[in-house]
Amino acid sequence: MIAIYPGSFDPITLGHLDIIARGSRLFERVVVLVSSNPNKVPLFSTAKRIAQIQASVGHLTNVDVDHFDGLTITYAKRYNAQVLLRGLRVLSDFEKELQMAHTNKTLAHDIETLFLSTSTEYGFLSSSLVKEIALFGGPIDHLVPDHVARDVYQCYAQTQPAFKPSKMVPPPMATSMMSDLHPPSLPSET
Repeated sequence: MIAIYPGSFDPITLGHLDIIARGSRLFERVVVLVSSNPNKVPLFSTAKRIAQIQASVGHLTNVDVDHFDGLTITYAKRYNAQVLLRGLRVLSDFEKELQMAHTNKTLAHDIETLFLSTSTEYGFLSSSLVKEIALFGGPIDHLVPDHVARDVYQCYAQTQPAFKPSKMVPPPMATSMMSDLHPPSLPSET
């Protein structure tokens, strides 16, 4: 049985890899399908994302990586896949994914959608979160594979904003509020 795991994977995270590895134990073949999301501007090209994924899943002999810029269901029909594999992190994911599963069912009644809940340690993790942390100079090595972290760091090192404040100065309102917390000291009696 062939399962398709579609997504933009920009970049691939340890949460994605958890779903891929678990899916590879359930199905004869898993195809990680890199697709474009018209609502997002990708950090990496499709070719770069494919290379990152291939380097991450090379040890899984029944996992392939491909790309397709159309309806996932069209790709699944073309390659005789029977299952669309999707990961769920939070309740809001479920609402969106259930709507998509119902829509796909109207397009291909013989293709099922299987939801895997993320492992607890990845329940918060998203590609968007990884990019935001990296943009502001935070560590992402514990969220993505090492080679992907290097790519993300390199990308943001080239696009860092020129302005970097040299000193944090509290806004005037905060200063007055702080004085309320610490009343002025009384003069000492001599």
